[in-house]
Amino acid sequence: MKTCSLTTDQRRERVDVEVADSVAAVVDPVEPDTVLKAVEREGVKLTTVLTTHHHWDHAGGNKGIVNKVPNLTVIGGDDRIDAVTRLVKHGDELSVGGLQISCLFTPCHTTGHICYYVTQASDKVVFTGDTLFLGGCGRFFEGSAEQMHEALVNILGKLPKDTKVFCGHEYSLQNLAFGHHVEPDNQHIKDKISWCKEMRDSSPSQPTVPSTIEEELLINPFMRVDQAPVQSHATQTDPIETMRALRAEKDNFKKK
Repeated sequence: MKTCSLTTDQRRERVDVEVADSVAAVVDPVEPDTVLKAVEREGVKLTTVLTTHHHWDHAGGNKGIVNKVPNLTVIGGDDRIDAVTRLVKHGDELSVGGLQISCLFTPCHTTGHICYYVTQASDKVVFTGDTLFLGGCGRFFEGSAEQMHEALVNILGKLPKDTKVFCGHEYSLQNLAFGHHVEPDNQHIKDKISWCKEMRDSSPSQPTVPSTIEEELLINPFMRVDQAPVQSHATQTDPIETMRALRAEKDNFKKK
């Protein structure tokens, strides 16, 4: 399994092309021409589009790529997704070449959000769209703290710890700054901030994604809502109320 990650110019979006056995699936192809150049470079056949949710910066390229590549299967969990040909639900299983894909229903950012857990042999990756970011999570546009707790703690947080996490945007330093605000004594967060700065300041600038589930459980306050330092910061004792309080604070947080 090979993952080709492409960072686009719009809002630091990420597009990922997953390759196995000479066929490929693409996740959220917001810029079709960029994706197709990567497909051509890899010498593979694009067969499948995996769409995490209907927002334009994730599904906005679907119509364009379908027009350029005939007979594509467009997967998603929401009928608001452009050009969708197959609606999926939690637990649905797909295969693309040698890739095995499990659909994880994680509503909150949108009501139809799907994450995709992809495995081949010992390789494990999850594409989390706007549910889970490195060090953070998406806004609760169409859902609740209860739903995000279920998504982050009971679904994504239970994946194998060595699973690589490919999120939809490069928001790492902003998210980690909030994490440091929540847990100023968390050395894992401090170390990750230093590493991310090295990546972004290198020439050429390097992406900070992917992280791993194991890392997120150490550095992401939204996945640590059952931990005493995080609850203390939020002045809560219940994980879901801690999630609610953190998201409200993060929505207005200004990085210093």
